[in-house]
Amino acid sequence: MTLSLARRAERFPGRTAVVDISEERLYAPAETIHEHRISYGELSAMATRTAEHLSALEVDTGDVVCLVTRNRVASLACFFACRRLGATFFPISHWLTPASVERPFDVVDPALVVSEAAQRDLVRSIPFDRSVTLEELAEADRDPFEATDGSGGELPLLFLHGDDGRPVVGYSERALEWNCISTLVAWGLSGDDVVPLVTPLSAVDGLVRAALSTLYVGGTLLLDRAFDPGDTLTAIEAEDATFLAGRNQGLSDLTAESGFADRVGSLERVVVEGSMDDEVHERYREAGVPVARAYGRLECPTAFSQSFATDTDADETAGDEPSVGRPVPDCRARLVSDDGSVLEGEADGRLELSGAVLADGYVSAAGTDDENRDESAAIQSDEHEDTGDRGQFGDDWFNTGDQFSRTAGGTYQPR
Repeated sequence: MTLSLARRAERFPGRTAVVDISEERLYAPAETIHEHRISYGELSAMATRTAEHLSALEVDTGDVVCLVTRNRVASLACFFACRRLGATFFPISHWLTPASVERPFDVVDPALVVSEAAQRDLVRSIPFDRSVTLEELAEADRDPFEATDGSGGELPLLFLHGDDGRPVVGYSERALEWNCISTLVAWGLSGDDVVPLVTPLSAVDGLVRAALSTLYVGGTLLLDRAFDPGDTLTAIEAEDATFLAGRNQGLSDLTAESGFADRVGSLERVVVEGSMDDEVHERYREAGVPVARAYGRLECPTAFSQSFATDTDADETAGDEPSVGRPVPDCRARLVSDDGSVLEGEADGRLELSGAVLADGYVSAAGTDDENRDESAAIQSDEHEDTGDRGQFGDDWFNTGDQFSRTAGGTYQPR
């Protein structure tokens, strides 16, 4: 398999890829959703049209296309359009401020910035003057293009930035596909799954862990322009959602809604990034929904995950805090001491990761770490020292800088 949307459209053109549940009216009553269904065939056609519009605007292989928007079907179409053009897709979080939105552009020089009209104030702060709105892009000329079957693993297909705009990492198509495969294996995703999106498509857990993995297996994504717990719960009930992956706050907001337990009867499993409040965990348990904790980073969407079957096992607990499980498929983990020595067995140390699911490296003005191995000192330069959660890519291992404990049973726990 590949990330090719066109191949999925050929296999099951009429299957629903996305249900856009965004409210049509700005001041619609609470828990009002608009169900606009987009099939795999329609999403693929949208990607083709978007690629033709981008081509007419002189976007070519190796170029970077930035997108500043909330969660939209157009975001997914733009990602797959960039894949077909051999370009790099770079979603910019609309949660950045006018000051922090400049940071990604210190290291990335895009060919084009595309934005929704609602982000016009933020776009004005971007130090780049070649931009179009989504409406202007849709009205642009359409040029035929020679579609690529992805980058073949050579060029970055995706750039993603940290919460405050830096650092920026690059993912090849190969790395993205391995992340989809690991998610499929670790959490049993299939074409029968219906998955609400509760995190932004500009975030690694929203785009890679949830959206791309769902489309990779032929599942259905429930997409809301802006997360609203009442609307999401309505969609979960109406569409018989089966799988939910999010962060503690979003999952907690869902439990605060009226009739929560009765409305999530279709949910079969939930994945939470990191820790979950005991009270929130108990609400899901009472509703009969198993919860697994996971750990990921900007540089590695999912490194560890609990098993749903062993969520309450004593072995999953180390110290006072629950573990985040064991390494997912295609991710290796180890702990090292302060002097770099590899620690065996039960131990405390700095976490290092390796495997096909990791990003190719941090992006500098010269490219990614992977493209500039001989310039590692320059890439790990002063321009990044203000980012406290930045790790370090080596030849074989990524040093997260995070302190972890490993139990005798092989589970990992953040310290």
